[in-house]
Amino acid sequence: MTEGEKAAQGSKTAVAVQYDRQTMVAPKVIAKGRGIVADNLVEQAVRHQVPVYQNKALASMLMALEIDREIPPDLYKAVAEVLVFVYRADSALGKQNKR
Repeated sequence: MTEGEKAAQGSKTAVAVQYDRQTMVAPKVIAKGRGIVADNLVEQAVRHQVPVYQNKALASMLMALEIDREIPPDLYKAVAEVLVFVYRADSALGKQNKR
């Protein structure tokens, strides 16, 4: 394994998931990245008041998916936990918009 591959394995990962229950069959990955890209995704989420949920195992599984692809059924339960977190965070902030 090269030094670059070792660094990439230990670097931060971030995955953005979108779901609108009225228009989508399942959530989908809309952005993902490692290192600086992951930092930028998290920064943008915070800037736009999008809740950030940390789960390394789930992020790793979602990183394997292509962008704009619906998540597979075997990840529904794990992603549902994230969506519950987001809905609760939005409710606590009094947000009315849908995610």
